[in-house]
Amino acid sequence: QVQLVESGGGLVQAGGSLNVSCVASGIDFSTYIMGWYRQAPGKPREMVAAISSGGAVRYGDAVMGRFTCSRDNAKNTVDLQMSNLKPEDTAVYYCAAAMGRYWGQGTQVTVSP
Repeated sequence: QVQLVESGGGLVQAGGSLNVSCVASGIDFSTYIMGWYRQAPGKPREMVAAISSGGAVRYGDAVMGRFTCSRDNAKNTVDLQMSNLKPEDTAVYYCAAAMGRYWGQGTQVTVSP
C-alpha cells in the first residue's frame, strides 16, 4: 500500500527556520514527481514546491527564495527546508506523490509573530 508520512512540523517564531520531511513507501519512488502542498483553515490547498525525479524544483510564488525542496531517492524521502518564516506560512503541510495522486496526513507548521 502507498504511504506518505510527514514529520518535523511545530511552532516557530517569525523569521525563524524549520524543516519538514516525508518518507514514502509502496511506490517506485525514484520515478515519481514529489511535492509539498499546504492548507490553512478556510483556504484551498496551495502548491508549495514540486520536485522531479532528477531533482529539478518548481516553487510557489509565496515561498520563492525562502524554501528549499530536496529529495533522496535512495532513502525514499523528500524534504522541505523553510527559512525566514512568516505568520502567513502557518498551515498544515502535506507531502504529495505522482502529481497529487497520493497524499500524506500532513504536519502542522505554526509561525508566531
